[in-house]
Amino acid sequence: MARRSTPEQLTPVELEIMKVLWESESASVQEVQERMESERPTAYTTVQTMLNILVRKRKAKRTMVDRSYRYRAAISRQKALGNSLRDIIHRMFDGSAEALVMSLMETRQLTPETLRRLNQLVDEAKERSDD
Repeated sequence: MARRSTPEQLTPVELEIMKVLWESESASVQEVQERMESERPTAYTTVQTMLNILVRKRKAKRTMVDRSYRYRAAISRQKALGNSLRDIIHRMFDGSAEALVMSLMETRQLTPETLRRLNQLVDEAKERSDD
């Protein structure tokens, strides 16, 4: 069964389309379809439908150029990432970002280099709060 998304969340196919839109200033349905072909063959009408859903969700905008629509991202990649992280933290970790980080550590998803960078960020945050 396909997973349903909230208006804030992007389905896997929507995310693929958004990646194309983030990488280009604007794109037609055909251009999006062609760029997706390398990852997953998708029918033109499917791409068109998904783009229209993204417009309804206010994740993409469209403009009529000549006789066809051009689509562009209406939200930044960073905003989409924040929405997804908030959803994961809420659903999987009962709203605890700390539990997410602890899970990443317990499952060894963080490299020693990443842990060093995190420690540095924590130290910097402490210094700023002391000022």
